[in-house]
Amino acid sequence: MLRPSYRSDHALRRALAVAGAGALVAGLAACSTGAAGETTGEATAPASATGYPLTVDSCGFQTTFEKAPERVVTIKSSTTEMLLALGLGDRIVASAFLDGPVPESLADAAAEAPAVAEPLSDEAPGAEAVLELEPDLVYAGWESNLTAETAGDRETLAGLGVATFVSPAACKEPGYMPDPLSFADVFSEIGQVGAIFDAADAAEDLIAEQRATLEAVTPDERGLTALWYSSGTDNPYVGAGIGAPQMILDAVGLENVAADVHDTWTSYSWEKAVEADPDVIVLVDAAWNTADSKIERLEGNPATAEMTAVREGRYLVLPFPASEAGVRNVDAVVDLAAQLEALGL
Repeated sequence: MLRPSYRSDHALRRALAVAGAGALVAGLAACSTGAAGETTGEATAPASATGYPLTVDSCGFQTTFEKAPERVVTIKSSTTEMLLALGLGDRIVASAFLDGPVPESLADAAAEAPAVAEPLSDEAPGAEAVLELEPDLVYAGWESNLTAETAGDRETLAGLGVATFVSPAACKEPGYMPDPLSFADVFSEIGQVGAIFDAADAAEDLIAEQRATLEAVTPDERGLTALWYSSGTDNPYVGAGIGAPQMILDAVGLENVAADVHDTWTSYSWEKAVEADPDVIVLVDAAWNTADSKIERLEGNPATAEMTAVREGRYLVLPFPASEAGVRNVDAVVDLAAQLEALGL
């Protein structure tokens, strides 16, 4: 069977004066996503310098940037790795709530970013700790990272001159959540971040590279089915029909047994999993719920032990940071496709 390979006060003094509303930069290096979560078209204009002030709509919250952010707090691996991939690691003054090590492709960039090597917190940081760093932007992977109980609510931070931006794929407000998430949405975020940081050229290059890599993958056409097992013990928490798991499985050519659930992830049941009897099981490898522990659980339960994928050790393993929308999704497709081929089905 396949096993994982592993791998305050200061802020008040820094309050920015927001000088009027600016227009969102046109011609991003990728598709942009509208308020309804639909793509507004392929951008064809060449990369160009950002015109500030720049106003962006982030999950329904208007944020205006007077210039490219220079001091950024990133929360979650997806946002940290986005900046590293765009060559913006030197802007990170603190990272937090990282879901695992950065991929090998970003190891050099991470090594040159002390704030990534030594995260501020293993969970979402508190507002006081964030404000002590005097950031001009908090870039969050989840909306829940920006509340009064975590890094600070968006209105309060804005009043202190701290901009906020949430990964668009994580938006939960009606009309903003991608439904379903697509690689166009992932590339759109790269373009948006490139515009915010006046790094459109880097964004354009990254999108082009990822598009080419994705297009080189030939989806499996045999109609094989898969269960995306993310976490959970008594009941599995699995990838459902409209989020990153579904997007990745579609690109690999695997049919998600939970595709009919209209959600990004969902609580499932072992009874349903056994009844579906998927051809393969995707195991999300996380420090708090490893792939090995999942295998032990599957093989130790008399019911799940009889599933074909369990009996024959048909496991595909993916690190947790690659399972959420971001710059690692394309590589996740390549990785899972290679593992699927290696199974020799």
